[in-house]
Amino acid sequence: MSATRGTEFIDGAGACMATRNVLEGRGRVRWMVRNQPQASEDSGWRIFSEFDSEEYINDPANVQVVDYNTVCAIEPAAIAVYPLPVGADVEIRHDGPRVTIHDSADAGRDITDELMGRRD
Repeated sequence: MSATRGTEFIDGAGACMATRNVLEGRGRVRWMVRNQPQASEDSGWRIFSEFDSEEYINDPANVQVVDYNTVCAIEPAAIAVYPLPVGADVEIRHDGPRVTIHDSADAGRDITDELMGRRD
């Protein structure tokens, strides 16, 4: 099943900031950081690709405000990441068809199963 960018995966998810590399398909989502929201419609999420340098993200022309669901259509792992609190800093890793989610603030610990509700 293919999702379109108009699909609402999370009701009332709000806006996020994502780089043009992510939005235009030049790079996969790699880093997701949740900051304190700057406005009522801001989810606080900041989304970066595997190719984004500090210089790139510091150029306002390279970052856009979009609905968080737009990012979910591009990277489905963003659906599981959404509930994490302000201060969350995660890395999305793609290894072929396998996608894992890692907590950058906790030495890169794999939190995929926790977020997906899987138990050993």
